[in-house]
Amino acid sequence: MDPLIGKQQDAAANMAASQIFATLTDDYQRVWAVASIHGEVGRLEALHAGLWDRLRPGDRLVYLGNAIGRGPDSCATIDELLSFRRAFMTLQPEEAPQVVFLRGAQEEMWQKLLQLQFATDPPGVLEWMLQQGVAETLAAYGFDMEEARRAASSGAVGVTRWTQALRQRIQAAPGHYAFMGEIRRAALTDDGALLFVNAGLDPSRPLETQRDSFWWSSAAFARMSEPYGSYHRVVRGFDPRHPGVEIGDFTATLDAGCGFGGTLLAACVLPDGTIEEALEA
Repeated sequence: MDPLIGKQQDAAANMAASQIFATLTDDYQRVWAVASIHGEVGRLEALHAGLWDRLRPGDRLVYLGNAIGRGPDSCATIDELLSFRRAFMTLQPEEAPQVVFLRGAQEEMWQKLLQLQFATDPPGVLEWMLQQGVAETLAAYGFDMEEARRAASSGAVGVTRWTQALRQRIQAAPGHYAFMGEIRRAALTDDGALLFVNAGLDPSRPLETQRDSFWWSSAAFARMSEPYGSYHRVVRGFDPRHPGVEIGDFTATLDAGCGFGGTLLAACVLPDGTIEEALEA
């Protein structure tokens, strides 16, 4: 193979990976990881207030998915995330601090909802999504559930018109459409020490083949009994059990049930995988 072609292919592969995974550079000192928010903007604002006083130069910030859904304020939650990111980046303007948003099951369903016209059973898919927390996000954007159900049953043209209207509503909220385009499946440190995911992963598969395991494989994550590759610790932000802060030999779970009647958690993770501090709101 021509060496130039090989370099071009490597560059293309790296670019594709960067659109799927976020990489935290090795000059990081600590990583603050925020659990699933589920549209609870009041708890997020309180958490941010406590977090602001704790931030140091060299810190990074990772939101572990499920920012939206279930709670009543998904739109306001995205506004608060974008606002805090702007504030965070004023702390170290020369170093361009890194803030990462991960994809959770709620964001995955939201993306699928925008493509509902391609589903084999739009009414059935919509109804399942509504029961899983999408109803609250639609309501936050001003959409009526019965209108959505009628659109889903109106055929491909009717569904397409409805999803176009939904997309336009999202685009009308400053920064929201771009936010959904920025979310990544996982975040990792480039020294191979820490890995951040939404709900889990399949430890038998390489990172690049996980696909939807990141938001649907919580049971496999709970069974991890050895390191995943070189990572000292894999941190997740959603567990259906909502155990709070749960530390395993090679894993950490942060989920106190925000969106399910519980509180919102964040934890400060050191490069060796140690949880230095947990914050709750």
